[in-house]
Amino acid sequence: MKVYTLYKKQLLPISKKEAWLFLSDPKNLKTITPDYMGFDILSGADRPMFAGQIIQYIVTPLLGIKTKWVTEITHVVDGKYFVDEQRFGPYVLWHHKHFIKEIDGGVEMEDIIDYKVPYGILGQLVQPILVKPKLEEIFNYRTKKLEELFGKF
Repeated sequence: MKVYTLYKKQLLPISKKEAWLFLSDPKNLKTITPDYMGFDILSGADRPMFAGQIIQYIVTPLLGIKTKWVTEITHVVDGKYFVDEQRFGPYVLWHHKHFIKEIDGGVEMEDIIDYKVPYGILGQLVQPILVKPKLEEIFNYRTKKLEELFGKF
């Protein structure tokens, strides 16, 4: 089964500390997720991020079908990066690395998502026409929302 990768980079005119405080707080995921996805945190976002943290969500990624998504924060290096991995949800594999690096005038945020779609060859056939465009749309929304919140670089 093929592993796909989505790569996104964004520059923001804020301090590394401000970026980290916002991005490492699971409660802020709702703010940077399109409303139509019906994103709702069920549990696990009641304390600062730590390795081993389990966070449960409800999302509606496609066709109005509500899906439970359970992720684990597997790695955290304070102020630099964290990794979330799906434990239960719509993907066979979801491994999302979030990096924050200080640059002149702000921060560079980098997202690297490695994922596998379910349903074997059928999943691979719909990945480029349904899954990838939907992920691109979600992360493009995040880019715009973060620019609204913090300004353009």
